[in-house]
Amino acid sequence: MNGLRTLPEYLWATLVASAKNHIPSRVMSDSNMRTNGLTVFGRAPGQITARREQPQHGTPAGIFAGQGSLGSNFALNGSFLAILAIVLAGGLCALALLASQSSEPFVLTVMGLLSTIGVFSLLGLAAGHFRITDRMTERDLVTAVAANIGVGVLITGGNGRTVFANAAFARLTGSNRLGELRTLDEALAEEPAAAEALFRLTRAVERGDAHVEEYQLSRGTGAVAGARSARGVRSWYRLGVRPLPTAAGDGSELLALWELTDISAARAREAEAASARELMLRNFDGMSAGMLVVNAVGTIDYVNSTLGGWLGLDATALKGQIKLVDIASSDSAALLRAIARDPVERRLDLDLVQDDGRSWPARLAVSPRVIADGSVNGFTAVILNRSVEISADDAPQSSDIRFARLFQSAPFGIALVGSDGLISHANAAFSRLMLASAAVEGVAARDLLTKGVSAELNDQLRAALASALAGKAAIAPLEVTVGPAQEFTRRIAFSALARGTAKSKSAREAAILYVMDATEQKALEASFAQSQKMEAVGKLAGGIAHDFNNVLTAIIGFSDLLLQTHRPSDAPYKNIMAIKSSAHRAADMVSQLLAFSRRQTLQPRVLQLGETLTDLSVMLNRLLGEKIDLKILQGRDLWYVKADPTQLTQVMINLAVNAGDAMPGGGKLSIRTRNVSERESQKVDGPGFAVGEYVMIEVEDTGMGMPPEVMAKIFEPFYTTKGIGKGTGLGLSTVYGIVKQTGGFVFPDSEVGKGTTFRVYLPRHVADAAEELAAQKTVKKERTRDLTGTGRVLLVEDEDAVRGFAFEALKRQGYEVLQACSGVEALEVLAAAEGRIDIVVSDVIMPEMDGPTLLKTLRRDRPDLKFIFMSGYPDDAFKNTLEPDTEFAFLQKPFSLAQLATKVKEQLSG
Repeated sequence: MNGLRTLPEYLWATLVASAKNHIPSRVMSDSNMRTNGLTVFGRAPGQITARREQPQHGTPAGIFAGQGSLGSNFALNGSFLAILAIVLAGGLCALALLASQSSEPFVLTVMGLLSTIGVFSLLGLAAGHFRITDRMTERDLVTAVAANIGVGVLITGGNGRTVFANAAFARLTGSNRLGELRTLDEALAEEPAAAEALFRLTRAVERGDAHVEEYQLSRGTGAVAGARSARGVRSWYRLGVRPLPTAAGDGSELLALWELTDISAARAREAEAASARELMLRNFDGMSAGMLVVNAVGTIDYVNSTLGGWLGLDATALKGQIKLVDIASSDSAALLRAIARDPVERRLDLDLVQDDGRSWPARLAVSPRVIADGSVNGFTAVILNRSVEISADDAPQSSDIRFARLFQSAPFGIALVGSDGLISHANAAFSRLMLASAAVEGVAARDLLTKGVSAELNDQLRAALASALAGKAAIAPLEVTVGPAQEFTRRIAFSALARGTAKSKSAREAAILYVMDATEQKALEASFAQSQKMEAVGKLAGGIAHDFNNVLTAIIGFSDLLLQTHRPSDAPYKNIMAIKSSAHRAADMVSQLLAFSRRQTLQPRVLQLGETLTDLSVMLNRLLGEKIDLKILQGRDLWYVKADPTQLTQVMINLAVNAGDAMPGGGKLSIRTRNVSERESQKVDGPGFAVGEYVMIEVEDTGMGMPPEVMAKIFEPFYTTKGIGKGTGLGLSTVYGIVKQTGGFVFPDSEVGKGTTFRVYLPRHVADAAEELAAQKTVKKERTRDLTGTGRVLLVEDEDAVRGFAFEALKRQGYEVLQACSGVEALEVLAAAEGRIDIVVSDVIMPEMDGPTLLKTLRRDRPDLKFIFMSGYPDDAFKNTLEPDTEFAFLQKPFSLAQLATKVKEQLSG
């Protein structure tokens, strides 16, 4: 009942059951409870049945007066009636026999037996062994309980009409001048706070809710009804109310049960307890030692003035606002909380942190705080100041204190192990590094070190510990992994202190364990190994790129020449296309390796992403197939970006192919572009993201999604979730490398079962008029398909197959082509042609004279000569060998016939 102090329901039910079972009772009560116009009979818990009667004179209206009188209704119990029946039967039989003057022995025997039983029954009744009791009704029992409890009970009807009030209620409220029971309005009206409480209670019962209020009145419980107590003496009361259902249950009248209790004694006890606590706290504040109380979550509940003065803290102002880590290092705080889990008091020396950040030496006696249910809720520590001892250099204990400070403040773990193999002392760092949840003192070092390790490492740790305890030196350190997922690496060093014997039972310190965190070092080693692996891959790719790309160039080039001589309906056409497609796939793999491992220099141009994605849509539809619904939604008035169009195309292809693989049963792939303002970029949550203006490409699929552990590795090279032979693991790593080289950012967002979204942010490029015009021309050039031209081309290539394909391709486009297989031969051919050359297309790496040397030589006489380099290496592999302002064009191998013809025509037209 929300805290109401009432007659418990179980008491009511018990008393009613007792009355029904005719439990003897000496409580004699009036047969009726006289009230103001009502006679109330108890029926069941919480129910009232009422009938009208005239109130008797001499009793205050609505008050049950007195203990009641002896009732006139007596009922004989079952045992007495049975005995009386036997006696009467015996008597009747005796009279009948006497009347018939029968003297048969049997009849006389029966008569004697019955008479004997009757006589003994009467004697038992007289002695008290049999007793005649009254049968108490349910109404009488409830009336007696209500009249004798100490809680004031009042039942009111509609409009606050009093239905019933017990004697306790009359005693607590008193009577008015007419000797009538005071209503609640009269009793509480003179006190504003009490009147407000009554108002809230009345509103609560009107809503059908139960409510409790506490208030003060200037009245004494022992005073004459209605009289004031001594001036200044005020009593505390608790008044509660709850709706009371009637037996009829028709809601014809709303009854309310009010309960009034004098709680002055309880309030006095609370005040005494509070005074005692304040006195105790004042004693703690004045003691010469510091007092610290910390709860289970590490918040400081109490700091006495002594400790606050030592640490420079305002204990009163900071109560509940400072944490243990604010006055102790993280290792020390973890150690204290671990020690507090032990049921015994522990003492240790630690350095605390003062308000100005300086360390302060202290000695702590730590005891757990055990609450009522037996659980530990933080700890209490008594703290002694040791700074005075340290300042006295001649003090005998100063060296011990300094050692203790060094021991506890060491950034690595230190533990002293006794000859019995148990840890006798350990600093805070040791507990932290070994992930100990409780104090490690008294724990077997062998069990702590070998927890969760492999069998082989277990044997090594046991042997190393045994050697240290035996006094042996030069023990090699060992590495162990700890943590729920074995994600932390610890390096443990063993050092012997004294020579021990196996039979010795002494627990003196025999060895020291040093524990260092090697997690970061192992991660660096793994990263270095990975970088070496990538460097090796880069060298391997670079080493074979030239020769391999020459082969691919020849394959792709001759495939283009063959395709020009066949129609799509011809039988060989399909096979030639398959050869060309495989060559392009091999070229893409080499390009990906070079892009990531060698970080090739891009060839950025001013681009309009709308045009680029529109041209790319046909290729993406062909790659994704019919099961994938591709939608490209372009933003309005997209800003320019500066990027390598070829590499940007590679980014979009890789993202689209990955999305298609995540939707094997089909789905929807949406590619959206829009501008991102500087204000909007401030809301982007991503590591290392720089605020600015960007053009965003959003690639969203409805595939399987990725769990967090996969998301953390998707940009790592060679990491793939695809089956063997279905992926190289270089797709997303290449995307990451290209976007970062462009100055942009890429952030993934995925949810298992709902799909994945990649957001690529490319920085906005504010193009000038010339760049805008160049961008528009580039688009127009890309749309034109006329690759024919005129002019004399000097082709320098040491690979016969590549040179043969290039010669044939340029010749078919209308050019006059001169050939050379090296730089030296090119100079001879140029001399024979008397220098009448329009453009030079040269390989980079050649015997005798390479391409850059050939360029320098030719530009001495003809500084305006057009020059195109062909290479399987990226252009930054040789660019630094030329002058910074040297102009040339670059054609990455492998290239197709169209790419070669386009590049030559661009240079001659420019």
